[in-house]
Amino acid sequence: MVRGKTQMRRIENKTSRQVTFSKRRNGLLKKAFELSVLCDAEVAAIIFSPTGKLYEFSTSSMSSIIERYQRKTKDPGCSEKTTEIDLQNMKGNSLDMAKMIELLNVSNSRLSGELSDTCSVEELQSTQNLLERSLSKIRARKNLLFKEQIMLLKQEEKKLLDENKKLRSKNEVRGPLKFVTEHPEVPRGQGLDVETELSIGCPQRHRLNIHPHEEGLSIHWL
Repeated sequence: MVRGKTQMRRIENKTSRQVTFSKRRNGLLKKAFELSVLCDAEVAAIIFSPTGKLYEFSTSSMSSIIERYQRKTKDPGCSEKTTEIDLQNMKGNSLDMAKMIELLNVSNSRLSGELSDTCSVEELQSTQNLLERSLSKIRARKNLLFKEQIMLLKQEEKKLLDENKKLRSKNEVRGPLKFVTEHPEVPRGQGLDVETELSIGCPQRHRLNIHPHEEGLSIHWL
């Protein structure tokens, strides 16, 4: 659940005010302890509850820390000396940065060839050696990138060949495709010669012949 923005004003409800005091007091003392451990700092925290109860935390003796604080606040020159030292350090750092920027600009001009007319032979030779070393590093890096790209392309090619091989093996398992060809069209007026035992026509009539014989009659179907 997202915690809403807390308004910085006195909490009117007494119970809520007491709960908030307990939570934030513990958080403050915990942060003071973490600051002393992580940063090796001398920390002291003093808290009085609305009812007058005392809560405190100190990395050493509370009285010694308070005395040290009082000595620092009573000596106004101490803070002024610290400020002057900080200003001197900042000026020194700015001068060093300015010199470094100037040297970088001169080196960049030499590398680009802008100061070649005013450079001596030794300076030109030094610049040439620097450029050759830089070019060798650039070529080495470029060759390395080319090799990596070639390896990736070979891996992709191998992958495609494996897939092609799998597809061919599946095709061989299914067998060759059979194509059904249609009979050529028969021109009108021509028929196909088909042998069949079926005969069409009038049934054959049989003729009955009776021949007398001595022993009797003889009947023949024609």
